[in-house]
Amino acid sequence: MTRSSPARDAAAVGLMVAVIEVCKLVMQGLPNIEMTSFLLILFTLHFGRLSIYAVPAFILIEGMIYGFGLWWVMYLYAWPLLTLVTRAFSRQDSAFFWAFVSGAFGLLFGLLCAVPYFFIGLAGGGVSQGLTQMFAWWVAGIPFDLVHGASNFLVMLALYRPMSTLLQHMPAIVNR
Repeated sequence: MTRSSPARDAAAVGLMVAVIEVCKLVMQGLPNIEMTSFLLILFTLHFGRLSIYAVPAFILIEGMIYGFGLWWVMYLYAWPLLTLVTRAFSRQDSAFFWAFVSGAFGLLFGLLCAVPYFFIGLAGGGVSQGLTQMFAWWVAGIPFDLVHGASNFLVMLALYRPMSTLLQHMPAIVNR
């Protein structure tokens, strides 16, 4: 394994973010079908600690490209949560396991993104109003969450093994 260096690490982080952004751009016309979950899981598994830097870089670039709206606040905790879950189970090497994790994340993404609406409602009318707004926003998006969860599951199931093998056989970029 080659020795890690700050320049090599920065290049690896830049490449991870670039791959995610290109995949987002290519797939932007498909509602809730994305490669971001797949890539963040793979990058976390194969590049270890460097994914910790790639996630905020990705989130910042997303804000710079699309604007810093309420959706961006949701990214501040949703994507880091996925990498934390992945790190917690990083010894797993089952395509089905990661397909389940990715699918569950897709199904729960709308719920995760509904959290700010609780606080908006809370400020406007108390806990009841907050829960009502959060629940209404989450339920309205369930059809998209079903597509998101199913597509995440299928993408991971189909691509986990070949991409994982590819990343394992690439010249070592970093020390995990």
